[in-house]
Amino acid sequence: MTGWAGRAGRIRVIGTGVMGRGIVQLAATGGATVELADVAPDAVNAAIEHVSAMVDRLVAKGKLAEDAGRAAKDRLVPVDGPLAPAEGVDLVIEAVREDLETKQTLFAGLEKVCGPDTIFATNTSSLSVTEIAAGITDPARMIGLHFFNPVPLMRLVEVIPGARTADWLPGEALELVRGWGHEPVLAKDAPGFLVNHAGRGLNTEALQILSESLASPAEIDRIARDVLGLKLGPFELLDLTGLDVSHAVLESIWSGFHAEPRLRPSWLTRPRVAAGLFGRKTGEGFYRYTDGKQELPAEATAPPAPTMPVYAADERLGRLLSAAGVDVVPDAYPDTVLLVTLRGESTVEAARQLELPAPRVCGIDALGYESRFTMSVHPGLDPHYGRAAWGALAATGTPVTVVRDAAAPIAQRLLASIINTACYIADQGLAAPADIDTAVRLGLGYPRGPLEWGDLVGPEKVLRILNGLLRATGDPRYRPSSWLTERVALGLPLASTGIRPADLA
Repeated sequence: MTGWAGRAGRIRVIGTGVMGRGIVQLAATGGATVELADVAPDAVNAAIEHVSAMVDRLVAKGKLAEDAGRAAKDRLVPVDGPLAPAEGVDLVIEAVREDLETKQTLFAGLEKVCGPDTIFATNTSSLSVTEIAAGITDPARMIGLHFFNPVPLMRLVEVIPGARTADWLPGEALELVRGWGHEPVLAKDAPGFLVNHAGRGLNTEALQILSESLASPAEIDRIARDVLGLKLGPFELLDLTGLDVSHAVLESIWSGFHAEPRLRPSWLTRPRVAAGLFGRKTGEGFYRYTDGKQELPAEATAPPAPTMPVYAADERLGRLLSAAGVDVVPDAYPDTVLLVTLRGESTVEAARQLELPAPRVCGIDALGYESRFTMSVHPGLDPHYGRAAWGALAATGTPVTVVRDAAAPIAQRLLASIINTACYIADQGLAAPADIDTAVRLGLGYPRGPLEWGDLVGPEKVLRILNGLLRATGDPRYRPSSWLTERVALGLPLASTGIRPADLA
């Protein structure tokens, strides 16, 4: 490393919580001498012991050389309070409680004990870096370094310059984080920064789907995991984070963007928070927990395979059913089960377009044929044909989730919302496309970045889903981002910036 990043060898971390200890471990193993400070002196010694033990564990596992581990522990320095003299400290990182006044007061005090060249970094996850910096006389020295917990394992760091951060500092901060072995992304000082903002695509739409009573939380989670490949379904994630925390983030990001409909929270969360249904921490949320273990509702048992023939409007689905021994016929004959594949529309709309009798028609999501079928049931369906359709799908051996029909299938709605939210972030210039994809993969654990995902699915298909939802519901939350519509019109990938005015200079 060159420049300031290469010279930043002495760091002070303020705060001995889990986040502070993680940052200390990362910086020390990355080669920095790390001072650790807290208002509670005993907490500092305990934190140093903890970090030393974690370094020893890395050595024992062969992830760190023995001499490197010993050197890292030697670089851990306890100091007498956050405002102890700090001449020669290159960087101060705070990891104290998430309160604007607390952080402003801390940095105002640090200005008095640090040299003029010391850089200040806040680990805030939700407060404005610019507002925190407004409490000091030289806001040019302030930047956001948002680490994710647990720091040693979560490789992502959001680098957030404030409105008055020195122009040279973001690039040096990116270089510093890379030197510590982590992956930085550059984000603007906007509500939610990058990861929390991008995460609203999944959570807000999942809550919207639940509020429409299309499926239960467990059913929505199964679809999200099996069809979209997410590690955790949206309601499992809300329970893990704690709805008390997630509700506040949902509300703050929505209000921060002046009630942008795409980010609109659900009415469901406020009463659940009032009832103490936070999730794992309280033993009950969208799921119940016994001794910390999730109680997962059993899936409904499917009917047996039908004796009546089945017509599948989609040839691929027909082949899968035939291979399972289902009697598949080539046309919509009388007294046959009619299966239509949904691509951004409701079962009722698909039946109307194909001129099929609605009482015998069930809709099947085009996504998830190999992992989980999602079958949509509309109000006019004859139950006899509905049970036969369910049994036919189950005969393939693939799990089946039966949900209420809506303007588009559940997995398609979740995916389109994830991608459209990322397109909105890109369109507002809040982060570069590559950083959006990196942040979502590393910070949210999605199988791929949302823009990359959109390109894989096909931007025109995403646009079709959103436009169908917008027409059917009239809800502006489904307005396609201009980033999406322009790239579909031009045949450009979503992950491409394209030509900008500056490129013509």
